[in-house]
Amino acid sequence: MAQHKHGNMKGPNGGPMQDVADVHAKLVTTGNTVTINVYDEANKPTSARGFTGSALIVSGGDRETVALAPSGDHATKGEAKKTIAAGAAITIVLRNASGKSGQVKY
Repeated sequence: MAQHKHGNMKGPNGGPMQDVADVHAKLVTTGNTVTINVYDEANKPTSARGFTGSALIVSGGDRETVALAPSGDHATKGEAKKTIAAGAAITIVLRNASGKSGQVKY
């Protein structure tokens, strides 16, 4: 089945959300932490068990790749070396437990 697009969605409690690797992925950044909360097609939290990925954070001339690993039941998380600047471009590569992967830009 082809991955479908919903355009620019807002996740529960705000935050950008996009389709990737058979889930809706909501990006949350706080300080130096990148969190991807995962939701099913009905926008209900779904398990992030077995998910892996990375986040490429680009701000001005700075670039950093951060590994993402499961954190809690419904999220993957990673920590950058520096505080993530407002307006930073973030590209997420996410692989689900069954091996399907995808990439999205926030």
